[in-house]
Amino acid sequence: MSDQDQDNPRRDFLRKSLTLIPVVTVASTGLGGSMLMATPEPAQAAPAKTPVSDKAYEPSYFTAEEWAFINAAVARLIPADAQGPGALEAGAPEYIDRQMNTPYAAGALWFMQGPFNADAAPEMGWQSKLVPKDIYRLGIAATDAWSKAFNGKAFAAQDSATQDDMLRRMEAGGGEMTAHFEAVPAKMFFNLLLQNTKEGFFCDPIHGGNKGMVGWTMIGFPGARADFMDWVERNEQYPFPAVSIRGERA
Repeated sequence: MSDQDQDNPRRDFLRKSLTLIPVVTVASTGLGGSMLMATPEPAQAAPAKTPVSDKAYEPSYFTAEEWAFINAAVARLIPADAQGPGALEAGAPEYIDRQMNTPYAAGALWFMQGPFNADAAPEMGWQSKLVPKDIYRLGIAATDAWSKAFNGKAFAAQDSATQDDMLRRMEAGGGEMTAHFEAVPAKMFFNLLLQNTKEGFFCDPIHGGNKGMVGWTMIGFPGARADFMDWVERNEQYPFPAVSIRGERA
């Protein structure tokens, strides 16, 4: 799925799916009173660009092998193309790693006593004895074991076409890979990975993803500006760049 005619439909689907996910995930807490809102500037003013660190992020939860998988997988789920950067460039891996050190990843915010029903409606809450950090650890190990059964290569070492095929089959679930996913269902792992990748692409940069607000810029989302009262009834395109919680501008 590396050709532009294949990547663009994936981008279009991503845009249409935005109504199904929060712009800023509730997984992270503790913003408190530090949420700084920026006010609109005159249209002719040149906005300050968000600074980008040259220092590579070092994961605090994932091992080197797991980190290689995360980087490779998100690069295929939301790939870079002519329309702009993908999830890898936006920092989705950093977002996911940072989430693994929150109460969300440990299931501390949920009712974690059974019974669990995998077919229950989403409104019924989390339906697994496994918490997100466990699903990642077990899911990555299972995916790499399945990948190595093909040709001895881990997922991150496979070519993009093979990676796409593996992800499609994980999304569907079942099949010959089931033997490798006894500890965690492949479909459960894929769904969590895809959800967190989307969150990392569209979250506020304070969470580690959406660097430079590339996700917001792609869809025209204005970010965390203080108010929009002057624009509510204008029926015209909002002209100002996106603003993050910290007041950074795209």
